[in-house]
Amino acid sequence: MSAAGESGREMRARAADLEQAAERATDPQERQRLKAKARQLKEQSEQAGGTGKPENIDPM
Repeated sequence: MSAAGESGREMRARAADLEQAAERATDPQERQRLKAKARQLKEQSEQAGGTGKPENIDPM
């Protein structure tokens, strides 16, 4: 699925997966690529539907 078709929540989940993969990567270039992709997805998710941070959610 393309990033354009994903919801903000799905993009954030994908970004978290990529960050975890980056931590496991042994190749520095691969680690950098994965971190950059994760950062890009986070930015897209924030633009698409807000950050999803707790302070943005009404507790009532």
